[in-house]
Amino acid sequence: MPLAVSSATFGAMALDFLVFGNAYVEQPRALTGRPLALQHALAKFTRRGEEAGRYSFVRGWHQEHEFPAGSVFHLREDDVNQEVYGLPEYISALQSAWLNESATMFRRKYYANGSHAGFILYLSDAQVSTADADALREALKGAKGPGNFRNLFLHAPGGKSDGLKLIPVSEVAAKDDFAAIKNVSKDDVLAAHRVPPGLLGIVPTNAGGFGNAPDALGVFIDNEIQPLMQRFRELNEWAGEELVRFLVPERKAA
Repeated sequence: MPLAVSSATFGAMALDFLVFGNAYVEQPRALTGRPLALQHALAKFTRRGEEAGRYSFVRGWHQEHEFPAGSVFHLREDDVNQEVYGLPEYISALQSAWLNESATMFRRKYYANGSHAGFILYLSDAQVSTADADALREALKGAKGPGNFRNLFLHAPGGKSDGLKLIPVSEVAAKDDFAAIKNVSKDDVLAAHRVPPGLLGIVPTNAGGFGNAPDALGVFIDNEIQPLMQRFRELNEWAGEELVRFLVPERKAA
């Protein structure tokens, strides 16, 4: 009886390969020895044994299941340092992704904790009495909480122009060049995955845009998707028959 691989099994295998750089499928057999449909083995918990062709499924301490020898197909990305496990291609972009996350979390916390409304009110005008200063202090205290962006009126006849200064502390501390960090880290991640931004729904910031979307899709399929298809054809070689077959639509000339 020929082997078979379901769409769900292949989809889970493809996701593992893109995320972990490793993908595993198991060839189970019935009690009679008849091969059954291939099943997906989670790459997060599958480990290779010391002997070639030996694999185990390890969920935790004393939760280990060893697959029969030769029953697991392992598809892995190449790594120049070792030949046991694969290494995903996006590793080089992790620092940029983490920088993007840190910048986003900092800005979220900056707004959530209310520090963006912080300032120093410097009052040195002698024309303002102590009672007026106390009233101004109470007005500032009452401006906190919901609707804290309220207007304050100060009347100081004969006061100097520099007698009352508002120094925004948070604006100085929060000048982290947020937009530039987000854009640079976004470009690094896109370059690592080699995905045209027009295919991801990103809105262009320049007048020229991202060019023709169908042309970008065609180049992406030729340069990225088809080489990935060729890697998954290794499953056919392992099984000795054609389990997966890819159909790529022909590109029409413009």
